[in-house]
Amino acid sequence: MADAASRLVSVAEQLLGAPLPVRVRAWDGSQAGPPGAPVIVVRNRRALRRMLFKPGELGMARAWVAGDLDIEGDLYTALGAMAGLLWEHDDEGGGRSLADTVRDPAARAAVRDLIRLVGPPLPPAPPREEVRRRRHLHTRRTDKRAISHHYDVGNDFYSLVLGPSMVYSCAYWEDDGSLESAQRDKLELVCRKLGLKPGQRLLDVGCGWGSMAVHAAREHGVSVVGVTLSQEQAAFARKRVAEEGLTDRVEIRVQDYRDVRDGPYDAISSIGMAEHVGAERYLDYARDLYGLLRPGGRLLNHQIARRPQQDESAYEVDAFIDSYVFPDGELAPIGTTVTMLERAGFEARDVESLREHYARTLRAWVTNLEGDWARATRLAGFGRARVWRLYMAASALAFERNQIGVNQVLAVRTPETGTSGLPARTRTWNG
Repeated sequence: MADAASRLVSVAEQLLGAPLPVRVRAWDGSQAGPPGAPVIVVRNRRALRRMLFKPGELGMARAWVAGDLDIEGDLYTALGAMAGLLWEHDDEGGGRSLADTVRDPAARAAVRDLIRLVGPPLPPAPPREEVRRRRHLHTRRTDKRAISHHYDVGNDFYSLVLGPSMVYSCAYWEDDGSLESAQRDKLELVCRKLGLKPGQRLLDVGCGWGSMAVHAAREHGVSVVGVTLSQEQAAFARKRVAEEGLTDRVEIRVQDYRDVRDGPYDAISSIGMAEHVGAERYLDYARDLYGLLRPGGRLLNHQIARRPQQDESAYEVDAFIDSYVFPDGELAPIGTTVTMLERAGFEARDVESLREHYARTLRAWVTNLEGDWARATRLAGFGRARVWRLYMAASALAFERNQIGVNQVLAVRTPETGTSGLPARTRTWNG
């Protein structure tokens, strides 16, 4: 009988109807697949059971998080090969459809061989890091639970990944800049777009660990209210504000943005927060922020976007992201976002894509994580650290390949006079 690796490669190629672009090393020490290709390590039969009972991305993610499946060598190279195999397969017109697989006697025989190789067909329990998927309600309670899952991993873990800036959104890079300087430049870019001036009031929605609030208060003399649903973020941000001597100008609240009632504000920043709002409630989100701004006030909405689909009703949230990273997170095309903001009453004045900047930021975070891997696993746990490594590396590739993007939309609550208050040449803020 053939060794395990050869059987796995044979089964995979039968099911896919295409050559396997990776090499496989199985639990019995056998190897098969193209020489020199990235190596997928199948540590035990449990990895196969996970993929058999949950075919596709989620089954592979469960095997990865549990440590049943691993990658030898460069993570990006391996993910790039697997992305072309799994996620871009249909778009390229290669391989076989599921219907073809069911009709093909050889493919059915391959499945039977896989079942024999797997052993007793009992589905393993999902890793404990997995959140049970549910309908995206986006109530105050479910949003708080989702935010807690993602952000209350531990401030020390995020400090390791993000570095001293503690900014968890894409940086704004110079060619040879550091991550810290690039994050500082991004915060300054937001402040310049908002036109912040001493004495103004800024609302920072989803304020994270307080980086934007501190920068705006310290560098531009504004008073800031930052709101977050994460207790850990708020504690860190408040300590940071106190250390900077800014307690008279910065207030950090554990509060849902829907409960903010002390407007009007001169400006609102929403950086990497709107992805959590959800399509059904996005117009309400935009209207809430519009109502909190004074006439002439500005909103800077910094948000990840997906590519539009021919049939938008067919959009499904990514299974791995929803189950392990951002429960209830949803992405929308940039056109949809701008439309919703304008339906709420805003005038969209500027849209800037920072897609390549986010790819570089994610690679920097992965470098930080891998550079202190032992400490990362102690802080977050083995499974959670593996979630973040896979999520960030795969996301970097997605940004690089234009599968997702990130945009800053500057919008104004333009008064009835039509005076936006913006300079005639707005892009001077990029200089």
